[in-house]
Amino acid sequence: MAITKIQSESLNLSDNYDFTGTVTGAGGVNTPFFFARKDSDQIINHNAFTKITFDSVDTESSSGVFDLTNNKFTVTEAGKYNISINVYHYDSDNNIIRSDCNILKNGTDFAQWINDRGTDQDERGLQVGGSIIMNLSVNDYIEAYALATTSDSGTVNIEGSASRLATYLSAFKIIE
Repeated sequence: MAITKIQSESLNLSDNYDFTGTVTGAGGVNTPFFFARKDSDQIINHNAFTKITFDSVDTESSSGVFDLTNNKFTVTEAGKYNISINVYHYDSDNNIIRSDCNILKNGTDFAQWINDRGTDQDERGLQVGGSIIMNLSVNDYIEAYALATTSDSGTVNIEGSASRLATYLSAFKIIE
């Protein structure tokens, strides 16, 4: 870098620079991160708040970031996280009237998304989900739950598919 590009002990950000060696202190990484999904259907009872069981992790910053055995994400690095969820409820009898999905933090309800069609508008399938930014500390854990209400009080499938992303949970740490 030419000495003429230094102005009052700082860099002129309108100039271009060629760096050699290692640049430190610039940028950051969005880790940890994961993307978990359902590959097979999960049957849930009418109006029953049920933990979603995920079948696979498509990507994660390191092995085991998302715990498939316990279906939860435990924070190893404190910070702000973007958490996203999508749930597709399916009923071949066309009786779904409400679909919910929830994010729980340390076993307590933190965020909820609802798709309510009303009692006289039964559906074959309802999708619900969203994203939220959460402030998380080390050892906090995140779980996903779902609920579906039907007009006949029957069971509903949380759809899982290896070929399309019907139900998933993902998270990444935000660079601050």
